[in-house]
Amino acid sequence: MTRRNSGRQSGKGGGATTRGPSGRSYRNDTGLTRQPKKMRGRKPSSQRWLTRQLNDPFVAEAKSRGFRSRAALKLEQIDNRYELLKPGMAIVDLGCAPGGWLQIVADRCKLGSSGAVLVGIDLLETDVVEGVEIFVGDMTDPEMLDKVRGAVGGRAHGVMSDMAAATTGHRPTDHLRTTALLEAALDFAIEVLVEDGFFVAKCFRGGTEKSVLDIMQANFTTVRHVKPAASRQESVESYVLATGFHGRGGWSGSEAASEGDAEADGKADGLADTDTGYSPI
Repeated sequence: MTRRNSGRQSGKGGGATTRGPSGRSYRNDTGLTRQPKKMRGRKPSSQRWLTRQLNDPFVAEAKSRGFRSRAALKLEQIDNRYELLKPGMAIVDLGCAPGGWLQIVADRCKLGSSGAVLVGIDLLETDVVEGVEIFVGDMTDPEMLDKVRGAVGGRAHGVMSDMAAATTGHRPTDHLRTTALLEAALDFAIEVLVEDGFFVAKCFRGGTEKSVLDIMQANFTTVRHVKPAASRQESVESYVLATGFHGRGGWSGSEAASEGDAEADGKADGLADTDTGYSPI
């Protein structure tokens, strides 16, 4: 008697496809889901995370291309679509560890040969990226932000944030804490961005709080939510992208009703994953 595996579904050419808990198809050379070794003693959540990492094609791609994290592919995909990064730009990366976004920016802004400036800050140590000035500290500390502002020359073409607050397991609390980091990053962006600059930052399911969106819409020409392919579909993670900075709205948000537009580019659900020192991987 042959026992059928309920996790398998027929694929192309009659082959078998094994799907993980999220519905994503995970296959190795034998068509079976790869399982991590030494799972004994690990929490179920850790076991699920390890299995997901081992079978995620974007994790494999990031590793094969020499990126420090799969987050690099997220920024790459966002930039491929919206063409944010250009040679010679001054960019600030808030929550830069382990450095995947720094790698993308350094390459696309031609760091070292075009007058580009790239500055990063994170709670965690970040391995050196040639030509990048990296600070270890809390970006909500005014003294640290003064150092970042000075390093970038006082003005920037783009401010990026992949920060997420360390999770508590209580989603409403996690959402509020991450939104607080988003607000702090936006505050800094409004201070340093040049005309027509951009701001891109992580947010969680439910999108960005209306009050924060109002401020963005009052200060940028276009505001939208984006979900790159490398961001897991089951994740609550998405990004808010604001382009065309003009700064006329300040922090009042009073002009939001008449300026800017917000559009959704994808849905978010499931558990979040992050790649910065502001939340454990």
